[in-house]
Amino acid sequence: MNYPNFVSKSFGLVALTAVSLSANALDKPQTMEDMWKIIQAQQQQLNAMQARLEKAESKPVVASAQQSTQTADAKAPQDTKVSSTLASNSQSPEPQAPNNQVKKLERKTDILSQEVEKLRTNLAIPEEKQLKSAYGLGPAASKVYQVGKGLSIGGYGEGFYQNIVGDKGTEKSKADMERMVLYVGYKFTDSIIMNSELEFEHGSTGEGDEKKGEVSAEFVSLDFLLNPKVNVRTGLLLMPMGMINRMHEPLFYFGNHRPVVEQTIIPSTWREMGVGLFGAITPNLTYTTYAVNGLNASGFSSDGIKEGRGGGSEALAQDLGYVARVDYTPDALPGLTIGGSGYVSNSGQDSLTYNNGKKADVLTQIYESHLQWKYYGLEFRALGSWGMINNADLLSANASANPITGENVIGSQNYGWYTEAGYDVLPLMFKDTPQYLAPFVRYEKLNTLAKAPLGYSADPTKDQEVFQVGLQYKPIPQVVLKADYRNFVAKQGTMPDDFNLGFGFIF
Repeated sequence: MNYPNFVSKSFGLVALTAVSLSANALDKPQTMEDMWKIIQAQQQQLNAMQARLEKAESKPVVASAQQSTQTADAKAPQDTKVSSTLASNSQSPEPQAPNNQVKKLERKTDILSQEVEKLRTNLAIPEEKQLKSAYGLGPAASKVYQVGKGLSIGGYGEGFYQNIVGDKGTEKSKADMERMVLYVGYKFTDSIIMNSELEFEHGSTGEGDEKKGEVSAEFVSLDFLLNPKVNVRTGLLLMPMGMINRMHEPLFYFGNHRPVVEQTIIPSTWREMGVGLFGAITPNLTYTTYAVNGLNASGFSSDGIKEGRGGGSEALAQDLGYVARVDYTPDALPGLTIGGSGYVSNSGQDSLTYNNGKKADVLTQIYESHLQWKYYGLEFRALGSWGMINNADLLSANASANPITGENVIGSQNYGWYTEAGYDVLPLMFKDTPQYLAPFVRYEKLNTLAKAPLGYSADPTKDQEVFQVGLQYKPIPQVVLKADYRNFVAKQGTMPDDFNLGFGFIF
């Protein structure tokens, strides 16, 4: 038996087996522990093969074996020669493995190393899984909850061309890469998870001008998953209000722009520093509640409370805020979700005082209720929101408001509501198509000065309606193309309309 050749063949067979096992293992390991077990097993195989090869190379090959056989044959009888020849053919060693076989073994070893590297990469950045929502977040923002362990990366982007039509005033048509967002998450353990959203706005860092673009952390949270009913979340938190603030990826709302009500009355995207609880009381009833830093009334204006948000940037926290939300999905009506949320805080932050020197609390309240129904190709949504601001007279005086015209007056009450519907028409023409094409309509009504404070008149230009029609096309579930037209109407004065073309994607 030729031992070196046998070892060479065995080494090749085991190497091929190891490569096959490594390739098959790519789909199986879910944790770093699983990966290290595979690597250690492969290393043991390599060590064993290397030891066998070194042992085989150390044995001398009997170069004169054939010559000795021939000498014995010359002295033996004829029948003995035949027997000796047969014995020689069955027992004499073959030549050692040629260099090309050694090269093949080296190549197989390289392949094995490459497969191990692929395994490391697949566990560090997991293979793409089906995108689905978790804990009220958008599908791309929920990727970290699907990985076995370690890093997750997702994101979304959206851009548009806007053509100003009608009475333009000072407005001009523009093209904007509105957002490019990265979701970066890390699953430390099954119960401790970090999730974050990093947003690049308007294709630039703005050169010191926020309106030209900025880079922001939209949320950075640590989740401690205790059980389905009670979990803890802390960090820079998305406020659980409305339908857009938490799920604001462009594929999941109609039109190139988020509803005006959910930008003005509910100031999306709204995030604050805080801590709170979330979970499912029953499989159909979920809740979220946080304690956060309060709003800063010094930023309130006649256009709403948007500039009073802290955003996690050295936000004032002399006053705290509290927010809670519940959602219910009844089994009797598949695809239906109904819910509501409320926010309460003092917003004075010890920076506003009356004439007598007493500090103003500026109690601020926001409440909203919402409904969403997805039934086959139909998507229907409705939301209403109401807000109240105490000490609005003091805020208006500090803003140098005009009590006659209502200019710069900050409302003591505000409201907004909208309803929208769209229908996917492609299944009516092409059965089982994965594509999506939905015409939609939306109507909005809002007023940031629904009630002016005592001694001030309301500015009628803040009483507005928005009529919108459009088309939404998804060639694949992760990409959307949009077209829409918006007609703005104010109780007094004129507002320009706009036509928008845009795109969006998630990953």
